[in-house]
Amino acid sequence: MLDDYTEPLKTLDWNDPAAVQDATSPVLARLADDPTFLTWLLDEVPNDPELFPMAEHYDILDKVVLHNDPSGWRLRLHLFLPGYYDRPHNHRWTYSSRILAGSYQHTLYGPDHDLDERVDVAAMQPYMVRTETAGSAYTLHHSMIHAAVAEPHTVSLIIRGPAMKDRFLVADRATNTSWWQHGAAEESAEKSREKRMTVARFTDFRDRLTSLGLAK
Repeated sequence: MLDDYTEPLKTLDWNDPAAVQDATSPVLARLADDPTFLTWLLDEVPNDPELFPMAEHYDILDKVVLHNDPSGWRLRLHLFLPGYYDRPHNHRWTYSSRILAGSYQHTLYGPDHDLDERVDVAAMQPYMVRTETAGSAYTLHHSMIHAAVAEPHTVSLIIRGPAMKDRFLVADRATNTSWWQHGAAEESAEKSREKRMTVARFTDFRDRLTSLGLAK
């Protein structure tokens, strides 16, 4: 059923944010307006041997992959937990987001040209600060540096494209330090196990979405 209206994503130029926005916006809007189908996708995850191991729990964020397309794009749900804060970072992939509940302050710092671990983080200049609220949607190129500070239990629906690079940089303004992070394929088995979502945590995740009216 998902394939019926996501076919254009399979051949999308993920380096073209305007094209990505045009292709992903109707998909995200349709899913946001169809909690029954979104619930069906969510409830399929624990029974899927590929998707469930991709579900991750951190102390301030939950991530669940609802669809992993062979062409390289993924559909994900994010639940921002109490105490969530973010550090300026870029991404390995271009993505589109739609906020389903809650809000977050979104700061854009500009492109990552010549960005490396020697960057003076304290001197990084914000170029746009905006608030993303329920119904907000945007597309972010993988080269953009940004950060978010979310209200507790904010939920976003994400379509992320194929990875365009092996690593991304995370910066901490408080300590003026930065470091590279790599994709899951390069993580150790121990680190992968530490963040893997348990069945109990997935149940809590689903219950929270139900309480927000996003799942049935």
